[in-house]
Amino acid sequence: MHRQIILDTETTGLDTTRNHKIIEIGCIEIIDRKYTGKDFHFYLNPNRKIDQGAINIHGIISDLLDMLEVEAHFLFALCCTLETTL
Repeated sequence: MHRQIILDTETTGLDTTRNHKIIEIGCIEIIDRKYTGKDFHFYLNPNRKIDQGAINIHGIISDLLDMLEVEAHFLFALCCTLETTL
């Protein structure tokens, strides 16, 4: 059995000198090149504005994220998901 976790992220921008943050993360599980139906999806509040160039790519705007929790809850949720579900 060959198991893979495929991970995808979206960010507030790409310039590493401007403290950009991850705003969306998703994972899916693949076993022997087949999607198992197990996945994880989470949005994060970056506590900063999203660059227009990034918005043009992924379509996520700050208004959608402002009401969300910060990343500590995300890390816990991801670890629990990877351990029990994926």
